[in-house]
Amino acid sequence: MSELVTIGAAPPAKRARWRNPYRAIPAVRWGVQGLYLAFLLLVGWEFWRFHAQAVGAGPVTAARPPSVESFLPISALVGLKHFLLTGYWDPVHPAGLTILCAAIVGALLARKAFCGWVCPVGTISRGIEWLGEKLLWRRRWPTVPRWLDLPLMSVKYLLLAFFAWAILWQMPVAALDGFMRSPYNVAADAKMLLFFQDLSATAAGILAALVLLSLVVKNAWCRWGCPYGALLGLASFFSPLRIVRDTATCNDCGACSRACPVDIPVHARAQVRSPECTGCLSCVAAGTVPSCLGVSPAKRISPWVLPTVGVGAMLVFWGVAVATGFWTSEVPLEAFRRAYRMAPMIGH
Repeated sequence: MSELVTIGAAPPAKRARWRNPYRAIPAVRWGVQGLYLAFLLLVGWEFWRFHAQAVGAGPVTAARPPSVESFLPISALVGLKHFLLTGYWDPVHPAGLTILCAAIVGALLARKAFCGWVCPVGTISRGIEWLGEKLLWRRRWPTVPRWLDLPLMSVKYLLLAFFAWAILWQMPVAALDGFMRSPYNVAADAKMLLFFQDLSATAAGILAALVLLSLVVKNAWCRWGCPYGALLGLASFFSPLRIVRDTATCNDCGACSRACPVDIPVHARAQVRSPECTGCLSCVAAGTVPSCLGVSPAKRISPWVLPTVGVGAMLVFWGVAVATGFWTSEVPLEAFRRAYRMAPMIGH
């Protein structure tokens, strides 16, 4: 009778498959990056209109968008040193200095969230990565050997060291003042526009090579060539937030490492302290077992805190700058017009 009961009993219920609650992170990240990229495209369009009217003979009805200064990191670095030495905020490109400070503070608090969630170059690199995965690497991206990756990674730190030496070490206050007020600096945004409008064959070839390289190596420019990212990476050493792995629950599937856009071996580390970590949380979203990966300063917190703090720092700095008058340039319209008309003749 007992055998009949056993045979006729309902089969035991299958254990429900665990569903990662953070699988939506990449989609949200796409949304944030896409919105910021669309905003910058609008900024570029507005600046193009302003520049076209400024160099013309007619009246200027378009407004110069301050956010165009996000593309002027050298001017921002000069402005940062000038501010630290004198206490005066850059009156020529104040928005550029605001954005640089926001990115550094964001890195100090939440790793390189600017790179992973805001930077338009990072967004484009991610798009190329997606394209490469669809066209070439459906099964698995090739891994760059460490003996090659490390020396190439040092390039961006060497570039950062050069700019730090030339600006932070070599330029006294008088030289900083002279550079900030020079036609070259006033017209820096116009020169950037002219660079892309009249792209040389050499520049076009370099950009094409970077795109092709990024189809083979994930985030090649961000990984090897960006001095801005190198600066934020150094600042991120002091961030209290980091990716942590629970070695007791980890099943060593390697999904987190494969998802990392800079090939950090997350599955082999208890904590991710690398300056290359962009705080994108792709590894957390790729987790296959509960409680394996998370974000922690001292104890586990929600991973959503990291991008919230990083992106929030940008918004707070922008809001304070707008409210206090440190967002819009003090350069008069006529000074911009003179500098923009001189821009094609000003050398680098």
